[in-house]
Order: sequence, then structure tokens, then C-alpha cells
Amino acid sequence: MKKLFASFALTALVALPVLAALNVGDKAPDFSAQASLAGKQFTFSLSDALKKGPVVVYFYPSAYTGGCDLEAHTFAEQKDKFDAAGATIIGVSADSIARLDQFSADPLYCAGKFPVASDADGKIAASYNLTTNVPKPGMTDVQGAVIDHNFIERETFVIGKDHKIIAALSTKTDGIKPDAHVMKSLEIVQQLTGK
Repeated sequence: MKKLFASFALTALVALPVLAALNVGDKAPDFSAQASLAGKQFTFSLSDALKKGPVVVYFYPSAYTGGCDLEAHTFAEQKDKFDAAGATIIGVSADSIARLDQFSADPLYCAGKFPVASDADGKIAASYNLTTNVPKPGMTDVQGAVIDHNFIERETFVIGKDHKIIAALSTKTDGIKPDAHVMKSLEIVQQLTGK
């Protein structure tokens, strides 16, 4: 009897749904967060940004790390095209706001062209069903600083004015590279707005 019960318990656990990022058609959770644009702090509000047009919310593991640096630089290079399509860009990571002040202004990365927001407690990521991982002890960034925050999985959401997710781009599930997130989200907002 114990073996039968254990078998049922194991089957029930295996059948539980795996937590996955939000999908196309889901309502995007609203959020406000401390953000930095060109080293200047402000409060970013998703609902306020959506009043102007679609918003590209991209989650990334950490400033000053390989893929994240490439992604930020590519967003900065393409910013004028996102503007022409009426879209807002916001990057979200668990980096501290002080670290993001530097990253947002750095000409090699965000270049002062779009804001990045701090989700230091991981609540925004959790509301989008994203996982966070602890970096290896002593792991450093490209500047040699020890990374002292969790990594949020890389996921990009294109959100329509109605708060609905139009696209969800994932490195983990779709194998989309960081710079491809940028180009694919640009293509989507250009098609959405016809610009």
C-alpha cells in the first residue's frame, strides 16, 4: 500500500505544471520601478509608457556581462527605429540602481538612449513568471566587480497598449540570442504600428 501511495504522489508531482514565462495573449502585469536613463534616476511606470504606444520590456541577467552588454548595445543602436515605431524600451534586471546609473550612461552599452530598471527583490520578474538564479560565488563582470545579485532569465516581451503580450522572446526556450531579441522585437513593433 505504501508503494502504491508513493507512486501516486510521484505521479501527482510530475503532473504539476512547470512555472513558465507569460505567453502571447496574457495580460502583462503592471509595474513601477526605480530606473535610470543616462545616469539619471526616475520612476518608470509600465501603464504610463503604454499610453504612448507599445512597450518592449526586456529582462536580462546582469549589466556588464557578455550577452547583456551585446543586447543593451544593440537596443541603443536601434533606438531611433523603435522611436519611429512609437515603441518604448525598458530593460529590467536585479542590478542595484547605482550600478544601473553607470550602465545606462555608458556609451558602450545603453549609451543614455533608453532606461534600465532595478528589480533588486525580483518581484517584477516573479510577476512575469521568470526564474532567477544565484551566480557562482565570486563571479565577476567585465569590469572585474563581483556580481552580488541574482540573475533574471533573459526574456523579452512586446506589450500592446491594451496590456496584452504580443510577443514573448526567450533565449532559454527558443534559443534566440540576445541581439536577435532586439531585432525581432523591432520587427514586431514596426509591423504593429506600420512604421
